[in-house]
Amino acid sequence: MEFPIAGVEINPLYLAAIGFVVGVLGGFFGVGGGFIAGPMMFLSGVPMNFVVGTDLAHMTGKSIVAARRHSILGHVDFKLGVLMIIGTIIGVEIGAQVVEAIKEIGKADQIIGWAYVAILVAIGSFTAIESIRAIRMIHTDKIEAKEAVGFTGLTKRIQLIRLKPMISLPASGIASISLWVIIISGLISGTLAGFLGVGGGFIRMPLMVYVLGIPTHVAIGTDLFEIIFSAGFGTITHAIKGNVDIMIALIMQTGAAIGAQIGSVATHHFSGPRIRLLFSGMPFIGAILVIWRLLDSSAGAIH
Repeated sequence: MEFPIAGVEINPLYLAAIGFVVGVLGGFFGVGGGFIAGPMMFLSGVPMNFVVGTDLAHMTGKSIVAARRHSILGHVDFKLGVLMIIGTIIGVEIGAQVVEAIKEIGKADQIIGWAYVAILVAIGSFTAIESIRAIRMIHTDKIEAKEAVGFTGLTKRIQLIRLKPMISLPASGIASISLWVIIISGLISGTLAGFLGVGGGFIRMPLMVYVLGIPTHVAIGTDLFEIIFSAGFGTITHAIKGNVDIMIALIMQTGAAIGAQIGSVATHHFSGPRIRLLFSGMPFIGAILVIWRLLDSSAGAIH
């Protein structure tokens, strides 16, 4: 099937399959799934600037489905989600402007692609080490399995910051935390969302768990709720800049709506450390797909 906006020809069943897989993974891990969908679109020949905008469009609809399911399970801290949106929206626009600047240089694929790889590998490595440590703690220290965390030092230091205004997050079990810490966390993830074409969940979910101290299951649901707004805003700003192929996004959404329901319900049967351990493999898969495409493009340029 030809997609004239992006200037590519792709099998629609391939796009729907991407949507389904990413829907399952997104619903289970609380991420938009851009770190998988983006590389798979890139691999099929979609230009990187269209990957960025179109992926944001597709994940907006999918996150609505998944967040609703997590809300029913009691896994969404709406107060935290709304507050993070403040920083996220600003960050998304910063990231989108960076993409525009890179497009002017003419090396968007290489610059964005290798930045993607570096960030994904760093996040995957840290999460894997932490979750393995948490699982070992469960067995050796006999602590509560559901929300054990291998590294708590950063969370404790962050929660000692008393920069006013201080707020409470009852749904997450946090008595007091600085509002500025939440906004800055949203700003960081939002900038990456606009720059890399992802909902920001692959960085925001770890930020909520390791920096803010949010329980894993609540971080998953809250992240999906927040992605609705960050990805939605990102879709609008990229559409204005001509970076969205709406037909590709709609076809992917058909599979994603089903997959998101399955993934969301599945989280109820896993402890926090095991979810994070499984999550740690996803960034590596995304990085491998991007490297494959980048090397293939480089080889084609040489020949």
